[in-house]
Amino acid sequence: MKKLSIDIETFSTVSLAKSGVYRYAADESFRLLLFGYAIDDGDIHVVDVEQGEQIPFEVLDALTDPTVMKWAFNAAFERVCLSYWLSGGDWMLNPAQWRCTMVWCSYLALPRSLEHAANVLGIEQRKEMIGKKLIKLFCQPTQPSLLTDSTNRNLPAAFPDEWAQFKHYNQIDVAVEMGLQAKLTRMPVPESEWVNYVIDQRINDNGILIDTNMAERAITADRIFRTSALEQAQEITGLANPNSPIQLQAWLKSQGVTMDSMSRQDVTDAYATTEGAAKTVLGLRLELAKSSVKKYDAMLACALPDGRAHGLLAFYGAGRTGRFAGRLIQVQNLPRNTMPDLDLARWSLLNQPYEVFEQLYSPIPETLSQLIRTAFIPSPGCRFIVTDYSAIEARVLAWLAGQQDTLQAFKDGKDLYCATASAMFGVPVEKHGVNGGLRQKGKIATLACGYGGSVGALERMGALRMGIAPEELKPIVDAWRKANDKITELWWAVDEAVKTCIRTSCPQQVGGLRFTREAGFLFISLPSGRRLAYPKPRLKPDGHGGATITYEGVIATKKWGVIDSYGPKFVENIVQAIARDLLTNALTVITEAGHKIVMHIHDEVVVDEPTTGASVEQIAQLMCQAPAWAEGLPLTADGYECDYYKKD
Repeated sequence: MKKLSIDIETFSTVSLAKSGVYRYAADESFRLLLFGYAIDDGDIHVVDVEQGEQIPFEVLDALTDPTVMKWAFNAAFERVCLSYWLSGGDWMLNPAQWRCTMVWCSYLALPRSLEHAANVLGIEQRKEMIGKKLIKLFCQPTQPSLLTDSTNRNLPAAFPDEWAQFKHYNQIDVAVEMGLQAKLTRMPVPESEWVNYVIDQRINDNGILIDTNMAERAITADRIFRTSALEQAQEITGLANPNSPIQLQAWLKSQGVTMDSMSRQDVTDAYATTEGAAKTVLGLRLELAKSSVKKYDAMLACALPDGRAHGLLAFYGAGRTGRFAGRLIQVQNLPRNTMPDLDLARWSLLNQPYEVFEQLYSPIPETLSQLIRTAFIPSPGCRFIVTDYSAIEARVLAWLAGQQDTLQAFKDGKDLYCATASAMFGVPVEKHGVNGGLRQKGKIATLACGYGGSVGALERMGALRMGIAPEELKPIVDAWRKANDKITELWWAVDEAVKTCIRTSCPQQVGGLRFTREAGFLFISLPSGRRLAYPKPRLKPDGHGGATITYEGVIATKKWGVIDSYGPKFVENIVQAIARDLLTNALTVITEAGHKIVMHIHDEVVVDEPTTGASVEQIAQLMCQAPAWAEGLPLTADGYECDYYKKD
């Protein structure tokens, strides 16, 4: 046996969506119901574990046999569930022995859903639609009754026909997963990506410690605040439900404040120009609208009894670039902390009565929001070392384009925004010094214009709110493009390469990038050797005598559809993908040096390090060990250590 394809069906009273697979499988209610498998692409078997059938010994042995590769769609689910089923969580099955077909689909920018991926690829065996009903029937808790034999789940004996369908459904899932493998075999995932997958799985297995006491106190504080704020709004307005937009709009109109909607922006604008009772109520509305405790709720929902939260990162969660995605607590969008007395605020929440905390740190929702990061804490005897790359996308973009003046500025340790403004306006620019006022224009131009952005991008970045006049926007764009001529040339060189490749099916080369068309995909080979995939690329008339590039993918509605693109957008994908490759290289280097990574956010790595262990500088040096393919790319990483996670 060299290969084992697996699909399992399970039961737990814990919500998989809210709490994640680790908490789901660790619960005492967890049960393995069905075990579907095929050996070496042979016949598919379904073991009815729930009704007493035994998984063959050779299959059980294969689960820990390093010579047998285990395959599944979303293999993390099967691996974690089977780990808890076999050991109760005392040890985890080795992720190096597993391969994930969902990751394979994501690598090719296909849907991360077995059903949708099979539909897009035209797999003959299709996931059965009845499966959702059967999963709800057998895999989710229900109210105890005579049919459930006074338990909280539906038993096979009470629904024999449905159970037979469920077993067939399990068998079909194995067949579909194997069909995907067969369909994708011409476009394999590079072995280096499976190495990255293993590191990702081990980081998720490590988990990160949550200060559950703090999370509970934050939730309690928020509940007290909301009750008080709602009562205050009721007292002022006389409304039974001041949270109702219709009721509140009518009351505001009676106060001389007419509003088209109760959106956050409209309420914020009205609050700035209103006085008296209406202003107080609008302020309460803004505070009540803040979702300050959702992440605290998520922390408690997914934390295991030992306080650790697992599975917070999704490997290849962003299929287009291969970047990671957040799950459960969504660590990729944590609020920033800017409070000067963060330590004291955290201590006050943990140790003082709510009344004292409120007096010191109103508004409560804003304070609780800023404290969210601090609920992540190191293991006993450890502290966090947090390191991140400095201006990584700007560095990669300049390196890829050969924008030598920008690269030299990075090598010389200059401020990027000052250097950009100096190149744009032809004068020296120093932060808080000579021509320092131009730095802001250099900053917003760098952030808005790097991927083809123009006046609209500057406006979306807040240029007008920063005091930049409308008539200045177009000259800023023109000045940035002139100062970054190599980057501008790169956009259109990539645009032409993609169009030529689609039109002729002949490989194209732009610097270290290679463009090919194979098996219905456009591939862009990165300097790392990894490839970006664009299914079913085409050219369509743009109405101006030229052509627009299109490909198929998951659109904003989360359905499969046609996406328009052009050179600068491809460059954005490429730059973000290269930045991701640098991050995975850093994860590998740091892990292989013996350090325990418990979380990473964008370009930042969080290491759970013993107090007598490595220094910040040592971890930062490891992070900056560039791979061979990134020769000439100036990497810089900064860091700090802390007793709880925060933004320094």
